[in-house]
Amino acid sequence: MVQQVIEKNMTTDLRQKKSLLAINVGLAANTLLAVLKTSVGIFGHSPALLADGINSTSDVAYGIVVCIFMRLSGKPADEEHPYGHDRLESIAAVVVGAFVITTAISIFWASINNVYELFSGTSDFTGASQLALWIVLFTILLKIWLSFWTFRIGTQTNNNVLMALAADHRNDIFSALAASIGIIFGRLGFLWVDPLAGGVVSIIICITGVEIIRESAADLMNTLPGQKLTEEILGKLEKLDEVLHVEEIHGHRFGLYMVANITIGVSPTLSVSEGDRIATRVEKLLVEEIDSMRRVFVHYHPVQTEREEISTES
Repeated sequence: MVQQVIEKNMTTDLRQKKSLLAINVGLAANTLLAVLKTSVGIFGHSPALLADGINSTSDVAYGIVVCIFMRLSGKPADEEHPYGHDRLESIAAVVVGAFVITTAISIFWASINNVYELFSGTSDFTGASQLALWIVLFTILLKIWLSFWTFRIGTQTNNNVLMALAADHRNDIFSALAASIGIIFGRLGFLWVDPLAGGVVSIIICITGVEIIRESAADLMNTLPGQKLTEEILGKLEKLDEVLHVEEIHGHRFGLYMVANITIGVSPTLSVSEGDRIATRVEKLLVEEIDSMRRVFVHYHPVQTEREEISTES
């Protein structure tokens, strides 16, 4: 059991390093893109690229927040947090989602306002520069790589934050594509397409933010473990003849790991010490054989087998 805990702690340290690397690389890339897209969007006269630049600027802001939260989540357990600080990962993912939605709303209204000014004749927009188009194409290529790379590390580490960041990188591809379409059509004379593309970008961004918050909130609200994990737990407990029935399985996710509360049924003829021995065997079995399991709390109730029921009636 002790060796198992040591190995899991080593896995946690490696996971933390990989997660921080992915976050820092994404933060550096978003900082570069924010500077390029915002400045070229302004001086290159492209509302779509400027909207995408604002999106990247918000990416930088929440990237800093996520980096802080991830470092805090790596702190060891203490008296106030006996299971560690891993849940800060889910909180950080909620912060990501909130930033994403706020950015989407801001970009949407700015885009609608630009389209209105074009049709009302109050805008002096004449089309984006060639440089704006090159910047948005560079963004697409960079984000394709970041999306796949971050998703791969997020899958390896089972980290909600990285999966949220990968989803944001992925949607940055779509927003950059929308911006490129707006720039191209704007340069061809269809000026209203450029700011309208900014509105399309905002809708894509908003959908991403809602999905990130929905998935992260599920972790924070102690939802039941998924069907796959439940079936795995039941399969492991079938090895123990003393466990006559599994009544309840509740899981609580803390970053990479799960803490489970399980209620089992045992023979009513057993003593308290025998029931405690079975509960210890259940805990040891699940922690040792399920990689994601950190701790297991077992409650046992007396249940009767068919043979015991017959003997009681007679």
